[in-house]
Amino acid sequence: MKTVILDLTGCKSSWDIHERIRKVFDFPEWYGKNWDAFYDLLSMDSDIERVIVRGEQTLPPELNEHLKKMHEVFDDTAAFCEELNFSPFIYQIEN
Repeated sequence: MKTVILDLTGCKSSWDIHERIRKVFDFPEWYGKNWDAFYDLLSMDSDIERVIVRGEQTLPPELNEHLKKMHEVFDDTAAFCEELNFSPFIYQIEN
């Protein structure tokens, strides 16, 4: 099972979050740094089956909406993989 650790510790903006995502998931430079682009690449072009997210509690409150969107992408990806009988996609939040 291919696993990545997405450490959000110290992110101060949505750009910071997406840049960490781009690097950890090995997305191309042209990654759009938005939630639709994240879903598209994660669900269609990634072989990652497990994501461990760390550092959420360190983010400023104004990024809570972005965390919610990120969780939705993970949930949607898991549902997509299940629906198409792909390998399960799992994510977990660690504090």
